[in-house]
Amino acid sequence: MFRTTAAVLLAALGFISPVSAAAADDVPWTVSTAANSLGSDRPNYSYTVNPGDQVRDGLVVANHGKTPLDLAVYAADGFTNDAGKLDLLTKDAKSTGVGAWVYANQSQVKVAPGQSVQVPFTVTIPADATPGDHVGGIITSLTSNDVDRRLALRISLRVSGALQPALSVEKLKLNYAGGNSTITYTVHNTGNTVLAARPTATVAGPFGLKRVSAPESADSPELLPGESWQASLPIHGLTPFLRLTGTVSVTPLQTDAAGSTAPLPAQTATTHTWTLPWWLLLVITALIGGAVGLFLVRRRQGRSLSQVVENPDVVAAGGQ
Repeated sequence: MFRTTAAVLLAALGFISPVSAAAADDVPWTVSTAANSLGSDRPNYSYTVNPGDQVRDGLVVANHGKTPLDLAVYAADGFTNDAGKLDLLTKDAKSTGVGAWVYANQSQVKVAPGQSVQVPFTVTIPADATPGDHVGGIITSLTSNDVDRRLALRISLRVSGALQPALSVEKLKLNYAGGNSTITYTVHNTGNTVLAARPTATVAGPFGLKRVSAPESADSPELLPGESWQASLPIHGLTPFLRLTGTVSVTPLQTDAAGSTAPLPAQTATTHTWTLPWWLLLVITALIGGAVGLFLVRRRQGRSLSQVVENPDVVAAGGQ
């Protein structure tokens, strides 16, 4: 039972170093939120705050193993990793957001077998904190034989002020080959809230002729403010129309504190590429062949006329 719980926590939170993922079954402890005036049975920490506020909360660490545990406790900023999962900076990396605002009452916690310990912590919001979403986490860590096993809980802060959710589509590129294309693009969270993106894409010839849509694609991962995510969409069955236009539209998806997701106005970008239809290639080949043939014929005729003019005896003989 414990092994399943540990693995689920690791997978759900995504706050583990690559080396610890293989050793998930060996993690002998769990972490959970403390039950207090802020709530009970919370899956993680979520606060709506004002600049200059302080929040006091707690982390519960339970030892399910047979030996005492001595765990490091620290906070870190969050980021979206290459797998599209929320991750946390390592202990030696410098945090400038949530990781710098959270202070645990103790940097180490000792937990006896079969026991649990609550670690109080304080979140201090700077007076100049910018409005919008800030994400990080509080981590428990055990390093042994150069393997760092980490369990953590997410901390989400929404600082009061003007919310400006915004996404942009950047670095759009359309590649075409043999009736198929791949359209690549980057989604950039230019606003101050956490957003995911729902993409759609089409490719069409001039005046929108023979428009083809990309298959339905999964939403992007949630992107923290300032983050970018590169993606690509395949589009098949295209007709080469000399010039193709690719269009990508992304709908920002915002999730509120209650877990409800609402779509925002879509953002669209376009790009172009040149193609050479087979029939046009045949026409061009025929025209080039005809032009070359006509040039050779005229050149031969020009040489014949020149020879006649340069030989007057031939002209005289022809006139008798």
